[in-house]
Amino acid sequence: MAATGRTAGRRRRTTDIDRALTEARSVLWVMAIFSFAINMLMLTSPLYMIQVYDRVLTTGRIETLVMLTLMAAGALLLLGLLDTLRSNLMVRMGCWLNTRLGPILLAAGVRGRLSGDNSGGQALRDLAQIQSFVSSQGLTMFFDAPWTPIFLILIWLLHPVLGMIAVASAVLLFGLGLLNELVTRRATLTANNAAMTAQQYADLTIRNAEVVRAMGMLPAMTERWTSSNNAALSAIQYAAERGGLIMGLTKFLRLFVQTATLGMGAYLVLAGEVSGGVMIASSILLGRALAPVEAAMGTWRNFVATRLAYNRIKQRLKNSPPEAERIRLPEPYGHLVLDKVQFEPNGSRAPILENISLRIRPGEALAVIGPSAGGKSTLCRILTGIAAPTSGEIRLDGSELFHWDPEQLGRFIGYLPQDVELFAGTVRENISRMTDADDEQIIEAAVLAHAHDLIQTLPQGYDTQIGEIGSRLSGGQRQRIGLARAVFGSPRIIVLDEPNANLDQAGEAALAAAINKLKARDVAVVIVGHRPSTLACADRIIFLRDGRIELQGEREEVLRRLRTAANETSKAAAAAAPSRVARDPAPRELASESEPAPQEAVPAPAE
Repeated sequence: MAATGRTAGRRRRTTDIDRALTEARSVLWVMAIFSFAINMLMLTSPLYMIQVYDRVLTTGRIETLVMLTLMAAGALLLLGLLDTLRSNLMVRMGCWLNTRLGPILLAAGVRGRLSGDNSGGQALRDLAQIQSFVSSQGLTMFFDAPWTPIFLILIWLLHPVLGMIAVASAVLLFGLGLLNELVTRRATLTANNAAMTAQQYADLTIRNAEVVRAMGMLPAMTERWTSSNNAALSAIQYAAERGGLIMGLTKFLRLFVQTATLGMGAYLVLAGEVSGGVMIASSILLGRALAPVEAAMGTWRNFVATRLAYNRIKQRLKNSPPEAERIRLPEPYGHLVLDKVQFEPNGSRAPILENISLRIRPGEALAVIGPSAGGKSTLCRILTGIAAPTSGEIRLDGSELFHWDPEQLGRFIGYLPQDVELFAGTVRENISRMTDADDEQIIEAAVLAHAHDLIQTLPQGYDTQIGEIGSRLSGGQRQRIGLARAVFGSPRIIVLDEPNANLDQAGEAALAAAINKLKARDVAVVIVGHRPSTLACADRIIFLRDGRIELQGEREEVLRRLRTAANETSKAAAAAAPSRVARDPAPRELASESEPAPQEAVPAPAE
C-alpha cells in the first residue's frame, strides 16, 4: 500500500517536460549510437599517420599509400555523413520539443495569468532557449565526453609518458571547467533574472504606450527598465570577463599540451622508444580527447542558461498543473445558481465576495450595481469560470460549473470584460473567436450585436486588420465588436461588464436592442452598469457592496427602495446642514432619477 502511494506521488510530481524527455529517450539512444560510430571513426587520422610512418615510409610502397588513403577517405566520408545525420537529428528533436511543449506552456501561461502570475510568455522563451541548445553542438559534448578516458587510455598504450601528459592536461582542463562554473554561476543567474525583469518592464511600457505617452511616464518607465537592464549587463560583463580569462587559460593549456606532446614524442623518437607515427598520432588523439572539455567550456554559459530555463519551465508546470479531463455534458439551457459563494484571492485574508446566493434564469437580464471595489467584476469572473470560488457552489443546469469541460463550456458563454482586448487579425477572426467559422454565423453575431453597419464602414469591412489589441479601432468600435464576439455561436449565458463604457447614445440604443433580442432567445444575461439605458433592460437587480448582496429583487422594487433611501439621506443631510444643501441640490435631483441613488445613501437591506 505504501509503495502504491509512493508511486502515485512520483506520478504527480512528474511534469510534461519530464514526460517529453522520456518520450525522446529513444532518440537519445540513436544519438549515442551515432556518437559511438563517429568517435570510432575519429581514430582514422591517427591510425593513418601510424601506418604511413611505419609502413609506407619504411617500405616505399606506393600502392600501400594509395590503399591507405582510399580507406581513410571512405572512413572520413562516413564520419561526415554520420555527423550530419546526428546534427539533423538534434535539430528535429529541438523542433519536436517545441511542438510538444509549446501548447502546454501556452495553456499554463494562461492559467498562471488568471491566478496572478505576470511572467507572461517567459516559459515560451525558456522553451526556445532549450530548443536552441538542443539544436546546437552544445548537446554533443554530453555524448563525446565519455570518450575522453578512452582516448587517454589509447595514448597511454602508445607510451606511458605521453599518457601521463595527456591525463595531467585533462585533469587541469577539468579543474578549469569547474572553476568556470563556480565563478560564473551566481553572475549568470543574476543576469537571467535581471534580464527577465527588464523584459517585463519593456513589454508593459510598449503595451501601455498611450498611457505612457499621454502622462509623460516614459522617463520613469525608462529609468526602471534601465536599472534592471544595467544589472543584467553588469552581471553578464562580470561573468564574461571571468569566463573569458578562464577560456584564455584553457586555450593556452590545450595548445601548449599538444606542443609538449609533440616535443616529448620527438624526444622518444630520438631515443628509439616510439616511431614517428606514434608521435603524430598521440598529438591527434590528445586533441580529440580534450575537444569535448574545451567545447563544454565554450558552451558553458549557454548550458547554464538552458538549465535555468529548464528549471523555470518545470516549476511553472508544477505551479500550473493541467486541468483534469472532463466528460462532455449535454448542452446547457442556461439555469445558473450560486449558493453561498465566497472568493478570497491568493495571499489575501479578506474575501472579495462573501455569501453570494442568487439565481439566473434563461431569458432574464440581471443587472449588477454597486460602488467601486464592491466585487462586481470578480462576480463576472466567477460566473464565466475564470476564477474558482473559495467556497460555495456554482451550478449550471444542476451540474457544478467546474465539472464542465472548459472548451465545451466556453462555446456556451459570452463575456465582454471592462477592458475589451481584441487580437491581432481581422474583424472576422475576432468575432468568430479566432476560429474558422461560417460567414453566416459571423454576420448573424454582428447583426445581433448591431455592429454589422459599423463594420461595413471599415476600410475592408469584415476583413479589416485591426492591429494588436484592436489599436486601429476606437473604444466604441472595440466595444461593439467585442459584443459581437460575446454573442457569437449562440451562447446560453452572456456576462457584460460595463458594456456601455465607451458607447455613445446610438451605441447604447444598439446595446439595449441586442440585450432584448438575447432575452427573446432565452439567453441569460448579466449586466454590470449604472446607466438608465442599461437598467431599463434588466428584469432584476442586485446591489453589491463590500462583496455582499445588500439588495436584490425585481427592477422596479429595487429602484424604489434606492430612491427612498436617497430621499431619506437627503432630508437627514438637509436637517444637519441646511446651508450646504441649499448650495448643492444634487441629492434631490438624484432621488428623482431612475438611476440608483448615490452609493453611500443605500441602506443595509433585509434581503
